Amino acid sequence: MEKLFESMEEGEAWFHKCFGKDKTFDAEARVIHLWDTPALLLYINGLVDDQSLLTLLTRMQWNEVAEGLGESERFLSYFPFQSVTEQQDRDEMLTTILTGQPAFVTKSGYAFTVDMREYPGRQPEEPDIEKVVRGSRDGFTESLIQNTALVRRRLRTEDLRFEVHQTTVNGKTDVAISYIQGAASEEHLDYLRKRLEEVVHDGLTMTDKSLEEFLFKQRFHPMPFVRYTERPDICAAHLLEGHIAIMVDTSPSVILVPITIFGHLQHAEEYRQAPLIGTFVRLTRLLGAALSLVLLPFWYLMATEQQYLPDFLSYIGPKDIGEIPLFIQLLMADIGIEVLRMAAIHTPTPLSTAMGLVAAIVIGDIAIQVGLFTPEVVLYVAVTAIFTFAIPSYELSITTKVFRVGILFATALLGAPGFFLALAVLFYYLCTLKPMNVPYLWPAVPFFPAAMLRMLIRFPMTRDAPRPFITHAPNRNRLK
Repeated sequence: MEKLFESMEEGEAWFHKCFGKDKTFDAEARVIHLWDTPALLLYINGLVDDQSLLTLLTRMQWNEVAEGLGESERFLSYFPFQSVTEQQDRDEMLTTILTGQPAFVTKSGYAFTVDMREYPGRQPEEPDIEKVVRGSRDGFTESLIQNTALVRRRLRTEDLRFEVHQTTVNGKTDVAISYIQGAASEEHLDYLRKRLEEVVHDGLTMTDKSLEEFLFKQRFHPMPFVRYTERPDICAAHLLEGHIAIMVDTSPSVILVPITIFGHLQHAEEYRQAPLIGTFVRLTRLLGAALSLVLLPFWYLMATEQQYLPDFLSYIGPKDIGEIPLFIQLLMADIGIEVLRMAAIHTPTPLSTAMGLVAAIVIGDIAIQVGLFTPEVVLYVAVTAIFTFAIPSYELSITTKVFRVGILFATALLGAPGFFLALAVLFYYLCTLKPMNVPYLWPAVPFFPAAMLRMLIRFPMTRDAPRPFITHAPNRNRLK
């Protein structure tokens, strides 16, 4: 083993050069004695398991010094239960210290790091946005180690891989690519590895979302190119199908790729019920997602173009629109619902319920009485909002609202031609999207009848289903 420093004093001078002497209180450099030998201990306070480190140092005082061993061999022989790494590069050692591992520098200049990290964080708990009636209540946390363990607990196979990469200059964020060997596409894996190497930035403070924009060059595309999940069971299920999971340290969300629009509309609750009930839930959700997009613009079209209505639907549309144009009423009400949603997020939990009641009942009722809104406007905007909340993907639900407003504008400007033209443009746009060279509307476009049937119907688990075609899995048979 080669020396990293000429002496212990040089190691201490290097550490102070990196962090400054007495410039930051959490960067600690202390001279300790192990047996009869002085050593330099370098660590970041708050990221080290203090109790384990104290226990280790205490044990090293009690043990007798081994005879006939050199200085480096003696240190290595007294780390029987910890992960010890001999350091040969100063930059690598600095990064290791910044991740929370303490470093020891011997009197002669040998350097070691010991894995005794303990990050501040919370225990796994059920995610708020992916709740289920039945199922596990654990969820991903901000610790990368905990997240990999939660997946490993569900997939006890030697084929499960976690490739760790470091990105950015200052952040040095740990990113783990998770996949099952033989199920995931090597083409997709090479694509992600190459994109990770191309990330040039000082830090990923927004973690997974920032990484998504670097990996897929999203720019101003409104559609989500990846699926986020905070549930380990959903992540494990996708890995078995041949998908790839990307875990970013400090983020409780895991990125799943490749994904299509139908993947955003699936929920774990469908697989916690009987196949028939799960199919009913899935079809209801798909219908709700479609209505959240077109119900409001279509009602506006029918209310303003009465000649298209058959006699038995003549009741649709307000009899007295009022002083404010119907389009402005719909726009104000729809944006008001969105503002109410944002206010509920930023309002403390004890006050959010009261705020929702005041906004929904008091303000809505008074707005109708003073003539700001007609009753039907409030009704259809509220129903549309409920349909939007039924979309399990938060990113897709926000995108749906944006497209709904766009269709409403086109309908207000051009009438019926504008409504159908906006739908045609939206459909064409979705057909052109191919993140990771995967059609976004698969299996509808291009049409795969068997795969489309599996998207609409929740078949029994006993029925053999191959891995999805979009994963490009080398072996699509899940039973071999």
